[in-house]
Amino acid sequence: MINEYGTICERAVECPTGSAASDASGSRSLLGTSIEFYDFFIYGTAAALVFGPLFFPALGGAAATVASFATFGVAFFFRPVGAVLFGHFGDRLGRKKTLVSTLLIMGSSTFAIGLVPTSETIGVAAPIVLVTLRALQGLAVGGEWAGAALLTAEYAPSGKRGLYSMFPQLGPGIALAMSSTTFLITALAMSPESFTAWGWRIPFLLSFVLVAVGLYIRLKIEETPAFKQSTARREQVKLPFVEALRDQWRQVLLTGGMLTMTFGVFYTSSVYLTSYAGQAPGVGVLGLSRPTVLVGGIIAGLVFCVAVITSALYSDRIGRRRVLLVGTVASMIVGPSAFLIMQPGSMLSFFVGLSLLMVVLGIPYGPAAAYLPELFHTRYRYTGAGMGYNLGGILGGAVPLIVAPPLAAEFGGIGVGFYLTALGLISTLCVLAMKDTKDVAIDGAAAVPGAAAVATS
Repeated sequence: MINEYGTICERAVECPTGSAASDASGSRSLLGTSIEFYDFFIYGTAAALVFGPLFFPALGGAAATVASFATFGVAFFFRPVGAVLFGHFGDRLGRKKTLVSTLLIMGSSTFAIGLVPTSETIGVAAPIVLVTLRALQGLAVGGEWAGAALLTAEYAPSGKRGLYSMFPQLGPGIALAMSSTTFLITALAMSPESFTAWGWRIPFLLSFVLVAVGLYIRLKIEETPAFKQSTARREQVKLPFVEALRDQWRQVLLTGGMLTMTFGVFYTSSVYLTSYAGQAPGVGVLGLSRPTVLVGGIIAGLVFCVAVITSALYSDRIGRRRVLLVGTVASMIVGPSAFLIMQPGSMLSFFVGLSLLMVVLGIPYGPAAAYLPELFHTRYRYTGAGMGYNLGGILGGAVPLIVAPPLAAEFGGIGVGFYLTALGLISTLCVLAMKDTKDVAIDGAAAVPGAAAVATS
Protein backbone atom coordinates (compact mmCIF):
# COMPACT_ATOMS: atom_id res chain seq x y z
CA MET A 1 0.00 0.00 0.00
CA ILE A 2 1.25 3.48 -0.85
CA ASN A 3 1.27 5.99 1.99
CA GLU A 4 0.65 9.75 1.91
CA TYR A 5 4.22 10.33 0.73
CA GLY A 6 3.71 8.25 -2.38
CA THR A 7 6.01 5.69 -0.75
CA ILE A 8 5.35 2.00 -0.16
CA CYS A 9 6.46 1.54 3.44
CA GLU A 10 7.71 -1.75 4.78
CA ARG A 11 8.38 -3.08 8.27
CA ALA A 12 11.96 -2.15 9.03
CA VAL A 13 14.26 -4.45 10.98
CA GLU A 14 17.59 -3.78 12.61
CA CYS A 15 20.37 -4.21 10.10
CA PRO A 16 22.16 -7.38 11.14
CA THR A 17 25.51 -6.22 9.85
CA GLY A 18 25.64 -3.03 11.94
CA SER A 19 27.33 0.32 11.44
CA ALA A 20 30.60 -1.26 10.28
CA ALA A 21 28.81 -2.62 7.21
CA SER A 22 27.24 0.81 6.66
CA ASP A 23 30.66 2.47 6.79
CA ALA A 24 32.12 -0.10 4.38
CA SER A 25 29.23 0.26 1.93
CA GLY A 26 29.64 4.04 2.00
CA SER A 27 33.38 4.04 1.32
CA ARG A 28 33.11 1.41 -1.41
CA SER A 29 30.21 3.23 -3.02
CA LEU A 30 32.22 6.47 -2.96
CA LEU A 31 35.29 4.90 -4.60
CA GLY A 32 33.31 3.02 -7.22
CA THR A 33 31.14 6.00 -8.14
CA SER A 34 34.14 8.34 -8.31
CA ILE A 35 35.91 6.03 -10.73
CA GLU A 36 32.86 5.50 -12.92
CA PHE A 37 32.00 9.21 -13.07
CA TYR A 38 35.65 10.03 -13.79
CA ASP A 39 35.33 7.92 -16.92
CA PHE A 40 32.12 9.76 -17.77
CA PHE A 41 33.50 13.27 -17.16
CA ILE A 42 36.81 13.06 -18.97
CA TYR A 43 34.76 12.78 -22.14
CA GLY A 44 33.11 16.11 -21.33
CA THR A 45 36.45 17.82 -20.75
CA ALA A 46 37.85 16.41 -23.99
CA ALA A 47 34.68 17.43 -25.85
CA ALA A 48 35.14 21.01 -24.68
CA LEU A 49 38.88 21.12 -25.42
CA VAL A 50 39.73 19.04 -28.51
CA PHE A 51 36.96 16.84 -29.91
CA GLY A 52 35.52 19.56 -32.16
CA PRO A 53 38.50 19.95 -34.54
CA LEU A 54 39.53 16.30 -34.27
CA PHE A 55 36.22 14.63 -35.04
CA PHE A 56 34.21 17.40 -36.76
CA PRO A 57 36.86 19.37 -38.70
CA ALA A 58 34.56 20.10 -41.65
CA LEU A 59 32.22 22.13 -39.44
CA GLY A 60 34.91 24.40 -38.06
CA GLY A 61 34.88 26.81 -35.11
CA ALA A 62 31.78 27.06 -32.94
CA ALA A 63 29.79 24.51 -34.97
CA ALA A 64 32.42 21.84 -34.34
CA THR A 65 32.32 22.52 -30.61
CA VAL A 66 28.51 22.35 -30.58
CA ALA A 67 28.72 19.02 -32.44
CA SER A 68 31.17 17.66 -29.87
CA PHE A 69 28.79 18.79 -27.09
CA ALA A 70 26.01 16.94 -28.91
CA THR A 71 28.03 13.71 -28.77
CA PHE A 72 28.47 14.32 -25.04
CA GLY A 73 24.70 14.72 -24.76
CA VAL A 74 24.07 11.41 -26.53
CA ALA A 75 24.86 9.60 -23.29
CA PHE A 76 21.98 11.28 -21.49
CA PHE A 77 19.44 9.80 -23.90
CA PHE A 78 20.85 6.34 -23.23
CA ARG A 79 20.96 6.78 -19.46
CA PRO A 80 17.21 6.05 -18.95
CA VAL A 81 17.66 2.92 -21.09
CA GLY A 82 20.52 1.90 -18.80
CA ALA A 83 18.34 2.66 -15.77
CA VAL A 84 15.64 0.30 -17.04
CA LEU A 85 18.06 -2.39 -18.23
CA PHE A 86 20.32 -2.49 -15.20
CA GLY A 87 17.46 -1.64 -12.86
CA HIS A 88 15.78 -4.84 -14.05
CA PHE A 89 18.80 -6.94 -13.11
CA GLY A 90 19.48 -4.92 -9.96
CA ASP A 91 15.96 -5.56 -8.68
CA ARG A 92 15.95 -9.23 -9.69
CA LEU A 93 19.55 -10.41 -9.24
CA GLY A 94 20.94 -7.91 -6.73
CA ARG A 95 22.80 -4.61 -6.43
CA LYS A 96 26.32 -6.09 -6.37
CA LYS A 97 26.27 -8.04 -9.64
CA THR A 98 24.72 -5.11 -11.47
CA LEU A 99 27.28 -2.59 -10.20
CA VAL A 100 30.12 -4.85 -11.34
CA SER A 101 28.57 -4.98 -14.82
CA THR A 102 28.15 -1.21 -15.12
CA LEU A 103 31.77 -0.65 -14.07
CA LEU A 104 33.10 -3.09 -16.67
CA ILE A 105 31.05 -1.55 -19.49
CA MET A 106 32.02 1.98 -18.52
CA GLY A 107 35.72 1.12 -18.19
CA SER A 108 35.89 -0.74 -21.51
CA SER A 109 34.10 2.05 -23.38
CA THR A 110 36.31 4.76 -21.88
CA PHE A 111 39.53 2.90 -22.66
CA ALA A 112 38.34 2.34 -26.22
CA ILE A 113 37.66 6.07 -26.70
CA GLY A 114 41.34 6.67 -26.01
CA LEU A 115 42.15 4.45 -29.02
CA VAL A 116 39.64 5.83 -31.56
CA PRO A 117 41.33 7.26 -34.70
CA THR A 118 40.33 10.81 -35.63
CA SER A 119 38.46 11.94 -38.74
CA GLU A 120 41.75 12.67 -40.44
CA THR A 121 42.53 8.93 -40.34
CA ILE A 122 39.21 7.13 -40.88
CA GLY A 123 36.90 9.91 -42.02
CA VAL A 124 33.21 9.86 -41.08
CA ALA A 125 33.63 6.55 -39.26
CA ALA A 126 35.48 8.37 -36.45
CA PRO A 127 32.51 10.33 -35.05
CA ILE A 128 30.26 7.28 -35.53
CA VAL A 129 32.55 5.11 -33.40
CA LEU A 130 32.86 7.94 -30.88
CA VAL A 131 29.09 8.29 -30.54
CA THR A 132 28.65 4.51 -30.19
CA LEU A 133 31.15 4.35 -27.34
CA ARG A 134 29.56 7.40 -25.73
CA ALA A 135 26.19 5.65 -25.87
CA LEU A 136 27.69 2.67 -24.03
CA GLN A 137 29.00 5.07 -21.39
CA GLY A 138 25.47 6.43 -21.03
CA LEU A 139 24.04 2.93 -20.58
CA ALA A 140 26.58 2.16 -17.87
CA VAL A 141 26.22 5.35 -15.87
CA GLY A 142 22.43 5.06 -16.21
CA GLY A 143 22.61 1.89 -14.15
CA GLU A 144 25.37 3.09 -11.84
CA TRP A 145 23.81 5.84 -9.74
CA ALA A 146 20.74 4.02 -8.47
CA GLY A 147 22.78 0.96 -7.47
CA ALA A 148 25.34 3.06 -5.60
CA ALA A 149 22.58 5.06 -3.88
CA LEU A 150 20.74 1.92 -2.80
CA LEU A 151 23.95 0.34 -1.55
CA THR A 152 24.30 3.10 1.04
CA ALA A 153 20.64 3.93 1.72
CA GLU A 154 19.68 0.31 2.38
CA TYR A 155 22.61 -0.17 4.76
CA ALA A 156 22.23 3.15 6.61
CA PRO A 157 21.50 3.17 10.38
CA SER A 158 18.36 4.78 11.79
CA GLY A 159 18.14 8.52 11.31
CA LYS A 160 21.41 8.69 9.36
CA ARG A 161 20.31 7.85 5.84
CA GLY A 162 21.25 11.32 4.58
CA LEU A 163 24.72 11.01 6.10
CA TYR A 164 25.52 7.62 4.60
CA SER A 165 23.82 8.31 1.28
CA MET A 166 26.03 11.33 0.68
CA PHE A 167 28.94 9.04 -0.30
CA PRO A 168 27.79 8.26 -3.85
CA GLN A 169 26.85 11.94 -4.19
CA LEU A 170 30.46 12.92 -3.57
CA GLY A 171 31.55 10.79 -6.54
CA PRO A 172 30.79 13.35 -9.29
CA GLY A 173 32.62 16.15 -7.46
CA ILE A 174 35.69 14.01 -6.83
CA ALA A 175 35.53 12.74 -10.41
CA LEU A 176 35.37 16.30 -11.77
CA ALA A 177 38.44 17.29 -9.75
CA MET A 178 40.27 14.12 -10.84
CA SER A 179 39.37 14.68 -14.49
CA SER A 180 40.50 18.32 -14.44
CA THR A 181 43.71 17.38 -12.60
CA THR A 182 44.56 14.67 -15.13
CA PHE A 183 44.01 16.98 -18.08
CA LEU A 184 45.91 19.79 -16.34
CA ILE A 185 48.97 17.63 -15.73
CA THR A 186 48.84 16.31 -19.28
CA ALA A 187 48.47 19.79 -20.77
CA LEU A 188 51.33 21.24 -18.69
CA ALA A 189 53.65 18.35 -19.53
CA MET A 190 53.50 18.86 -23.30
CA SER A 191 53.01 21.47 -25.97
CA PRO A 192 49.46 22.43 -27.06
CA GLU A 193 50.15 20.74 -30.41
CA SER A 194 51.15 17.45 -28.75
CA PHE A 195 48.18 17.60 -26.40
CA THR A 196 45.79 18.01 -29.33
CA ALA A 197 47.55 15.34 -31.40
CA TRP A 198 47.73 12.56 -28.80
CA GLY A 199 48.02 13.86 -25.24
CA TRP A 200 44.24 14.00 -24.74
CA ARG A 201 44.18 10.19 -25.02
CA ILE A 202 46.19 9.68 -21.83
CA PRO A 203 43.34 10.30 -19.33
CA PHE A 204 41.17 7.78 -21.19
CA LEU A 205 43.86 5.11 -21.27
CA LEU A 206 44.74 5.65 -17.60
CA SER A 207 41.16 4.81 -16.68
CA PHE A 208 42.08 1.14 -17.12
CA VAL A 209 44.03 1.26 -13.85
CA LEU A 210 41.17 2.96 -11.98
CA VAL A 211 38.63 0.47 -13.29
CA ALA A 212 40.79 -2.42 -12.07
CA VAL A 213 40.80 -0.85 -8.59
CA GLY A 214 37.06 -0.26 -8.74
CA LEU A 215 36.39 -3.82 -9.83
CA TYR A 216 38.42 -5.17 -6.90
CA ILE A 217 36.37 -3.01 -4.53
CA ARG A 218 33.01 -3.94 -6.03
CA LEU A 219 33.71 -7.66 -5.90
CA LYS A 220 34.03 -7.33 -2.12
CA ILE A 221 30.61 -5.72 -1.70
CA GLU A 222 27.98 -7.68 0.22
CA GLU A 223 24.38 -7.64 -0.93
CA THR A 224 22.18 -5.19 1.02
CA PRO A 225 19.91 -6.38 3.85
CA ALA A 226 16.87 -4.85 2.13
CA PHE A 227 17.43 -6.90 -1.02
CA LYS A 228 18.09 -10.07 0.98
CA GLN A 229 14.85 -9.60 2.90
CA SER A 230 12.91 -8.88 -0.27
CA THR A 231 14.36 -12.03 -1.85
CA ALA A 232 13.48 -14.11 1.21
CA ARG A 233 9.87 -12.89 0.90
CA ARG A 234 9.97 -13.71 -2.83
CA GLU A 235 8.95 -10.19 -3.79
CA GLN A 236 10.93 -10.05 -7.04
CA VAL A 237 8.76 -9.25 -10.05
CA LYS A 238 9.27 -10.18 -13.68
CA LEU A 239 9.22 -6.62 -15.01
CA PRO A 240 10.23 -4.02 -12.38
CA PHE A 241 10.01 -1.29 -15.04
CA VAL A 242 6.31 -2.00 -15.67
CA GLU A 243 5.44 -2.17 -11.98
CA ALA A 244 7.33 1.02 -11.12
CA LEU A 245 5.51 2.99 -13.82
CA ARG A 246 2.16 1.42 -12.98
CA ASP A 247 2.35 2.05 -9.23
CA GLN A 248 4.54 5.15 -8.93
CA TRP A 249 4.72 6.91 -12.29
CA ARG A 250 4.08 10.22 -10.51
CA GLN A 251 7.21 9.83 -8.37
CA VAL A 252 9.28 8.97 -11.46
CA LEU A 253 8.16 12.14 -13.25
CA LEU A 254 8.48 14.41 -10.22
CA THR A 255 11.97 13.20 -9.29
CA GLY A 256 13.06 13.72 -12.90
CA GLY A 257 11.78 17.29 -12.82
CA MET A 258 13.23 17.83 -9.35
CA LEU A 259 16.73 16.98 -10.59
CA THR A 260 16.52 18.91 -13.87
CA MET A 261 18.12 22.01 -12.36
CA THR A 262 20.86 19.99 -10.69
CA PHE A 263 21.89 18.33 -13.93
CA GLY A 264 21.57 21.58 -15.88
CA VAL A 265 23.78 23.60 -13.56
CA PHE A 266 26.31 20.80 -13.15
CA TYR A 267 26.96 20.15 -16.83
CA THR A 268 26.79 23.82 -17.73
CA SER A 269 29.46 24.44 -15.09
CA SER A 270 31.67 21.43 -15.70
CA VAL A 271 31.48 21.12 -19.49
CA TYR A 272 30.09 24.22 -21.22
CA LEU A 273 32.05 26.70 -19.08
CA THR A 274 35.27 24.89 -20.02
CA SER A 275 34.76 26.29 -23.53
CA TYR A 276 33.03 29.54 -22.53
CA ALA A 277 35.84 30.52 -20.17
CA GLY A 278 38.62 29.51 -22.54
CA GLN A 279 39.87 30.49 -25.95
CA ALA A 280 38.02 28.05 -28.23
CA PRO A 281 37.33 29.68 -31.63
CA GLY A 282 33.77 30.94 -31.86
CA VAL A 283 32.85 29.71 -28.36
CA GLY A 284 35.43 31.07 -25.91
CA VAL A 285 34.28 34.33 -24.32
CA LEU A 286 36.37 35.01 -21.22
CA GLY A 287 39.68 34.19 -22.94
CA LEU A 288 41.30 32.44 -19.98
CA SER A 289 44.17 30.01 -20.51
CA ARG A 290 43.55 26.26 -20.57
CA PRO A 291 45.42 25.63 -17.28
CA THR A 292 43.36 28.35 -15.56
CA VAL A 293 40.12 26.79 -16.75
CA LEU A 294 41.21 23.33 -15.58
CA VAL A 295 42.22 24.69 -12.17
CA GLY A 296 38.70 26.11 -12.04
CA GLY A 297 37.39 22.57 -12.57
CA ILE A 298 39.41 21.30 -9.62
CA ILE A 299 38.11 24.08 -7.37
CA ALA A 300 34.56 23.46 -8.59
CA GLY A 301 34.75 19.77 -7.72
CA LEU A 302 35.95 20.51 -4.19
CA VAL A 303 33.33 23.23 -3.58
CA PHE A 304 30.66 20.85 -4.84
CA CYS A 305 31.78 18.19 -2.33
CA VAL A 306 31.56 20.64 0.59
CA ALA A 307 28.02 21.64 -0.43
CA VAL A 308 26.97 17.99 -0.77
CA ILE A 309 28.30 17.04 2.67
CA THR A 310 26.62 20.02 4.36
CA SER A 311 23.23 19.54 2.70
CA ALA A 312 23.17 15.76 3.22
CA LEU A 313 23.81 16.20 6.95
CA TYR A 314 21.14 18.86 7.29
CA SER A 315 18.63 16.67 5.45
CA ASP A 316 18.74 14.25 8.40
CA ARG A 317 17.92 17.11 10.75
CA ILE A 318 15.38 19.28 8.92
CA GLY A 319 14.16 16.96 6.17
CA ARG A 320 15.04 16.27 2.53
CA ARG A 321 12.36 18.51 1.03
CA ARG A 322 13.42 21.67 2.86
CA VAL A 323 17.03 21.26 1.79
CA LEU A 324 16.00 20.57 -1.80
CA LEU A 325 13.88 23.73 -1.86
CA VAL A 326 16.77 25.86 -0.61
CA GLY A 327 18.89 24.72 -3.54
CA THR A 328 16.27 24.96 -6.29
CA VAL A 329 15.04 28.41 -5.22
CA ALA A 330 18.60 29.73 -4.85
CA SER A 331 19.48 28.50 -8.35
CA MET A 332 16.93 30.85 -9.90
CA ILE A 333 18.92 33.79 -8.56
CA VAL A 334 22.44 32.40 -8.78
CA GLY A 335 22.17 31.31 -12.45
CA PRO A 336 22.25 34.81 -14.03
CA SER A 337 24.21 36.28 -11.10
CA ALA A 338 27.11 33.87 -11.67
CA PHE A 339 27.43 34.84 -15.32
CA LEU A 340 27.37 38.53 -14.40
CA ILE A 341 30.15 37.90 -11.87
CA MET A 342 32.22 36.07 -14.50
CA GLN A 343 31.75 38.80 -17.11
CA PRO A 344 34.94 40.77 -16.34
CA GLY A 345 36.87 37.72 -17.54
CA SER A 346 39.43 37.62 -14.75
CA MET A 347 40.65 34.44 -13.13
CA LEU A 348 39.15 35.46 -9.76
CA SER A 349 35.73 36.36 -11.18
CA PHE A 350 35.58 33.03 -13.03
CA PHE A 351 36.44 31.06 -9.89
CA VAL A 352 33.84 32.94 -7.81
CA GLY A 353 31.04 32.61 -10.37
CA LEU A 354 31.78 28.93 -10.94
CA SER A 355 31.91 28.22 -7.21
CA LEU A 356 28.50 29.84 -6.67
CA LEU A 357 27.00 27.58 -9.32
CA MET A 358 28.54 24.50 -7.69
CA VAL A 359 27.12 25.45 -4.28
CA VAL A 360 23.53 25.79 -5.49
CA LEU A 361 23.63 22.47 -7.31
CA GLY A 362 25.38 20.68 -4.43
CA ILE A 363 22.61 21.66 -1.99
CA PRO A 364 19.81 19.63 -3.63
CA TYR A 365 22.16 16.92 -4.85
CA GLY A 366 23.33 16.00 -1.35
CA PRO A 367 20.03 14.51 -0.08
CA ALA A 368 19.00 12.98 -3.44
CA ALA A 369 20.58 9.55 -2.84
CA ALA A 370 18.54 9.20 0.36
CA TYR A 371 15.37 10.82 -0.97
CA LEU A 372 14.87 8.76 -4.13
CA PRO A 373 15.31 5.31 -2.53
CA GLU A 374 12.85 6.37 0.18
CA LEU A 375 10.22 6.94 -2.50
CA PHE A 376 10.16 3.46 -4.04
CA HIS A 377 9.32 -0.09 -2.96
CA THR A 378 12.24 -2.51 -2.59
CA ARG A 379 11.05 -4.81 -5.36
CA TYR A 380 11.50 -2.08 -7.99
CA ARG A 381 13.52 0.51 -6.07
CA TYR A 382 16.61 0.20 -8.31
CA THR A 383 14.50 0.71 -11.43
CA GLY A 384 12.25 3.46 -10.07
CA ALA A 385 15.04 5.56 -8.56
CA GLY A 386 17.20 5.09 -11.66
CA MET A 387 14.44 6.12 -14.06
CA GLY A 388 13.64 9.29 -12.12
CA TYR A 389 17.29 10.26 -11.77
CA ASN A 390 18.15 9.71 -15.43
CA LEU A 391 15.00 11.41 -16.71
CA GLY A 392 16.39 14.52 -15.04
CA GLY A 393 19.64 13.82 -16.92
CA ILE A 394 17.94 14.17 -20.30
CA LEU A 395 16.15 17.41 -19.45
CA GLY A 396 19.00 18.97 -17.53
CA GLY A 397 22.12 17.30 -18.90
CA ALA A 398 21.76 16.96 -22.66
CA VAL A 399 19.55 19.90 -23.61
CA PRO A 400 21.48 22.76 -21.89
CA LEU A 401 24.74 21.83 -23.62
CA ILE A 402 23.01 22.10 -26.99
CA VAL A 403 21.17 25.37 -26.33
CA ALA A 404 23.87 27.16 -24.30
CA PRO A 405 26.21 28.12 -27.21
CA PRO A 406 23.47 29.76 -29.34
CA LEU A 407 22.01 31.46 -26.26
CA ALA A 408 25.42 32.92 -25.39
CA ALA A 409 25.96 34.01 -29.00
CA GLU A 410 22.60 35.79 -29.09
CA PHE A 411 22.26 37.21 -25.57
CA GLY A 412 25.67 36.73 -23.96
CA GLY A 413 26.35 34.61 -20.92
CA ILE A 414 23.36 36.13 -19.10
CA GLY A 415 21.11 34.26 -21.55
CA VAL A 416 22.52 30.95 -20.31
CA GLY A 417 22.07 32.18 -16.74
CA PHE A 418 18.36 32.87 -17.25
CA TYR A 419 17.99 29.47 -18.87
CA LEU A 420 19.29 27.99 -15.62
CA THR A 421 16.69 30.11 -13.81
CA ALA A 422 13.97 28.43 -15.87
CA LEU A 423 15.33 25.00 -14.94
CA GLY A 424 15.37 26.07 -11.28
CA LEU A 425 11.71 27.06 -11.50
CA ILE A 426 10.76 23.66 -12.95
CA SER A 427 12.63 21.85 -10.18
CA THR A 428 11.11 24.05 -7.47
CA LEU A 429 7.57 23.33 -8.67
CA CYS A 430 8.30 19.59 -8.64
CA VAL A 431 9.70 19.69 -5.10
CA LEU A 432 6.65 21.62 -3.92
CA ALA A 433 4.46 18.82 -5.29
CA MET A 434 6.30 16.24 -3.16
CA LYS A 435 6.47 15.51 0.58
CA ASP A 436 9.29 14.77 2.94
CA THR A 437 10.40 11.18 3.54
CA LYS A 438 13.25 11.35 6.05
CA ASP A 439 11.24 9.44 8.69
CA VAL A 440 9.91 6.78 6.32
CA ALA A 441 11.39 3.37 7.14
CA ILE A 442 12.76 1.14 4.42
CA ASP A 443 13.94 -2.46 4.69
CA GLY A 444 17.35 -2.80 6.29
CA ALA A 445 17.09 0.30 8.50
CA ALA A 446 15.78 0.56 12.04
CA ALA A 447 12.47 2.34 12.47
CA VAL A 448 12.83 6.06 13.02
CA PRO A 449 10.77 7.81 15.72
CA GLY A 450 7.81 9.49 14.11
CA ALA A 451 8.02 7.43 10.95
CA ALA A 452 4.94 6.96 8.83
CA ALA A 453 2.74 4.05 9.74
CA VAL A 454 3.98 0.77 8.34
CA ALA A 455 1.82 -0.88 5.71
CA THR A 456 2.10 -4.12 3.87
CA SER A 457 2.26 -4.26 0.12
